[in-house]
Amino acid sequence: MSSEPAVAFTRIDSALIESTIQRAKASPRKRAVHCFHTSDAANLHRFLNVFTRGTYCTPHRHLDPPKAEGLVVLRGELGIVIFDELGKHLETVYLTQANPGIDLPPGVWHTVVAVSDVAVCYETKPGPYDPATDKEFAAWAPREGADGVLAYLAKLEALCGLGPVR
Repeated sequence: MSSEPAVAFTRIDSALIESTIQRAKASPRKRAVHCFHTSDAANLHRFLNVFTRGTYCTPHRHLDPPKAEGLVVLRGELGIVIFDELGKHLETVYLTQANPGIDLPPGVWHTVVAVSDVAVCYETKPGPYDPATDKEFAAWAPREGADGVLAYLAKLEALCGLGPVR
């Protein structure tokens, strides 16, 4: 009897989650991904996305090419902040163990806020990945690393019911 599995697969277990969390904690961006797809050209991208409190994701949408995006929280809590075309807050959707997922259609302006100290989600979206066209960043929000990020992040966190990061 062979000890080799009949089909190659990757377990999403506590060891994989913990190692991705440790990479996120060590990252200057305060987040990390673990990809399950084998190339940027893959037709479906699947990955763990770990966010630690205080990370900033520039509001964006996936419109050209149009791509839907699905997120399911595995650990912790996330706030998905939804905006209109001008950057007005429309809604905050909380991903928790009780309400773990969201499926965003193409073109929805959104960002992700870590509500808990660490949040882990399983994310999917169509490939291929091209950094030049994957996301359209909102002109009404600061880009990651730009002046004004900390003040804007504080507003996003307030929309998610959070006080200042300690």
